[in-house]
Amino acid sequence: MESTLNILFVEDVANDSELIARELTRGGITHEARRVETREDFLREIGSRRPEIILADYNLPQFSALEALKLLREQDLDVPLILVTGSHSEEIAVECLQAGAEDYILKASLRRLPQAVRKTLLKKNAERERAAAESALRQSEEHYRLITENTRDLICLLDPRGALLYVSPSFQLVLGHDLGQFPGTRCEEWVHPEDTRVLRETLDEALFFRECRNTELRFRHHAGHWLNFESAATYIFDETGRAQRALLVSRDTSDRKRAEREIRKLAAFPRFNPNPVLEFAEDGSLTYFNDAALEMARSLRRQHPQSILPLNTANMVKQCLASRQNKVHLDNTCGGRTLSWSFFPVPANQVVHCYAEDVTERLNLEAQLRQAQKMESVGQLAAGVAHDFNNILTIIQGHAGLLADLSSQGHECGESARQIALAAERAASLTRQLLMFSRKQTMQPQLLNLNDVLANVSNMLRTLCGGHVTVKRQSMEDLPPINADPGMMEQVLVNLSVNARDAMPRGGALTIATNYVEIDDGYVQRHAGAKAGHYICLSIEDTGHGMDDATLAHIFEPFFTTKEIGKGTGLGLATVYGIVQQHHGWIEVDSQVGKGTTFKVYFPVCTAAPVVPGRQRNGQVPGGHETILVVEDEPALRELVQEILERKGYRVLEASTGVQALKIWDQRKNDIDLILTDMMMPEGVSGRDLAQHALQDRPEMRVIYTSGYSLDVVSPDFSVKEGTNFLQKPYDPEMLAQVVRDCLNK
Repeated sequence: MESTLNILFVEDVANDSELIARELTRGGITHEARRVETREDFLREIGSRRPEIILADYNLPQFSALEALKLLREQDLDVPLILVTGSHSEEIAVECLQAGAEDYILKASLRRLPQAVRKTLLKKNAERERAAAESALRQSEEHYRLITENTRDLICLLDPRGALLYVSPSFQLVLGHDLGQFPGTRCEEWVHPEDTRVLRETLDEALFFRECRNTELRFRHHAGHWLNFESAATYIFDETGRAQRALLVSRDTSDRKRAEREIRKLAAFPRFNPNPVLEFAEDGSLTYFNDAALEMARSLRRQHPQSILPLNTANMVKQCLASRQNKVHLDNTCGGRTLSWSFFPVPANQVVHCYAEDVTERLNLEAQLRQAQKMESVGQLAAGVAHDFNNILTIIQGHAGLLADLSSQGHECGESARQIALAAERAASLTRQLLMFSRKQTMQPQLLNLNDVLANVSNMLRTLCGGHVTVKRQSMEDLPPINADPGMMEQVLVNLSVNARDAMPRGGALTIATNYVEIDDGYVQRHAGAKAGHYICLSIEDTGHGMDDATLAHIFEPFFTTKEIGKGTGLGLATVYGIVQQHHGWIEVDSQVGKGTTFKVYFPVCTAAPVVPGRQRNGQVPGGHETILVVEDEPALRELVQEILERKGYRVLEASTGVQALKIWDQRKNDIDLILTDMMMPEGVSGRDLAQHALQDRPEMRVIYTSGYSLDVVSPDFSVKEGTNFLQKPYDPEMLAQVVRDCLNK
């Protein structure tokens, strides 16, 4: 009870109020009292200063105790009221108590009033505490009900035998089952058969240790599949410590486990990535690197990936995060290898992911591809130039031959004709070298031993190199054969030897070696142009002045030379390059300034049968009286061929295009004995098209093809058949006459 009790007197007699107050004071109740007599005063007092207790007379002139009780109920005020009256009537007492009065005191017996006040206040306080507790309990129950009915966790109560007493609505929401199916069933009926033992052991542990135990269970979904849950089991005990209920709360972890699996998969990506993967913090410090990054560092003889990073990596990381832009393809060189780095910012985590790649082989391959494309382009140009030259040279050689015939009849032009023929032959030699470089020169391959070729030209090489250069041979015994053109192999040896000699103006040593090698994939990756397989290696090593990298990049290009003006054409190594490419090989060059140069030429080993060389012509070629259709788009060359053949006695029909030749054929097909046609013709009808049309009409027709290119270039898929010949430009009159006569005689 408070030190000063706030009391309201409902009393119309002031003396009675004083008596009541003195009795309270005498009873030890310190109080502060106010007195009201009317309804209005009563309402004002209980509204402004709510009293802790009301002492009311039964009946006042303008107000009564029953009205006061009614007003308290209407105002929903929980203020106790004790009736203090002079009327002694059991009916009044019962009526007031039924209306809500706490006690009934007669004014004639006020001695009991202090005790009644204390008792009433204690009772009211107890009721209020009980009401507050009940309200709190109701609120708590409401909270738990809301949690239970709205959570996705599975909540269930089990009796000591494991039967389900209650399941939360989440069983239906999450598992899809009707709630009516659960009560009375055992929990084991709803979990995976493999998990029933785990469930029972968990419940037993929770009971034994009297504390919560956790486990993982799989519950069956209505659709038939199983969902993963984390479950917590605990027991509810009564006052005696006996277990009454088991509480099992389970949380669905299927989504989390899927996320964990995805996270593990993502974590495995950098860990098992064959390429280096690194992570940097926002200050540029290296926070993670995978095994591949460590292996890369160790392969470069470094102990830690930090030591192979490009310069200013920390600034690069900060710039990436600040700009939120990637930085890719940043290259640096370490241990002779080229490393490419790419940085990708992850602003949400304030980190930068970095990926690295050793691009040395790729850059080498790209350089090889660019070099091959450049050489191919130059080769196409060289072939085109050679083709046009061959047409011109054919005209020059033809007219030189005609002049030579006139000189034999007494004309004073024999020496001039001979000089013209010699010059034309020298020009033809240059065009042959161009065709060799561009791999468009006709080969006559056969099975041969490179040691035999070397032996045949050894004496000539010593003569070419002179006495100031020592020539050494290191030939491997029992060397496997290659399929190659002997003349071209000799030219490779001569050109490389002469090139080495010129690199040793003050003398030196030239070592020529042959060896059998097997090329594997590892070697192919390290050397440009190499191919796996079995090869014969021709090595030519000199002790000359060597070459720098800038010179090495151009040595195989036509007309490139480091020699003085007039001392080299620049076609020697270009010819070697073309011959080697035409034989499906490759060349490797190792050179250092002041230490000499080594050329290694690789030719594939072959066991094919040798090709039988064609027969050679000798003496004056006879003519004939057959009719020949000459098809050539170059007017001067067409006129020359007509004159040469007519001098041999042949009848000549001429056409400048394939279309014109077809018209002549349709008119004179039965008179024509042979067709001599250029392969490349204008107006859409080639020499091959013309020949096919003619052979359909007359399968026995003889055809001679001619071109400034080789046959495999103008028509690589064309197969030479019996009755078909190919004459490559330039040719002299006697060569033309011989081919025509041989074809007609078949």
